[in-house]
Amino acid sequence: MKQLVQKQLAQSIATMQAVLSDPNIADTIVSVGQLTAKAMQNGGKLLVAGNGGSAADAQHLVAEFVVRLTVNRPALRAIALTTDTSILTAGGNDFGYETVFSRQIEALGQPGDVFLGISTSGNSKNIIAALEQCAKQGIPTIGFTGGNGGRMRELCEYNVVIPSDVTMNIQESHLALEHIFCMVVERFTFGMDFDKQPQNLAE
Repeated sequence: MKQLVQKQLAQSIATMQAVLSDPNIADTIVSVGQLTAKAMQNGGKLLVAGNGGSAADAQHLVAEFVVRLTVNRPALRAIALTTDTSILTAGGNDFGYETVFSRQIEALGQPGDVFLGISTSGNSKNIIAALEQCAKQGIPTIGFTGGNGGRMRELCEYNVVIPSDVTMNIQESHLALEHIFCMVVERFTFGMDFDKQPQNLAE
């Protein structure tokens, strides 16, 4: 069992190292950070969606934006489309689970917003439908995926594709990059030196 633990940790580290070695990923995180900061400064918001572990990621990331990541600062506009059980169950029951995010984008999405879809396979049907709805409404799209990026790769304007086919390793890398994405947005919004106050580690 100890060998299993060490093997899995080594696999996680190897995936993270592959992410670190891919300059396109870092460049894309900077680009989407700047895009999102500009959208928020102009009154827009970040909409985020995913399924399963990626749904938890969506909520986690939005909490970092709305509350804080490492230091106190003004709240940043972000909404997880994974949290309203009445909308999710009504939409799933009445129109089908594939529509549970696109319907919310139709209702809540506005010009100037940004959408982030998270899917380890890149083929989640409700994320695909959400991206298609964003295209109708002129909302820029970001995809966090793995493997070959799936269908999302051709539908998203910005792609972060983790070089792995192992779901848990993709998710681990997604979470690390989501934190960094939030940091980049903070710096574009508040300046490079805004976080030099002491960190609060209450969480």
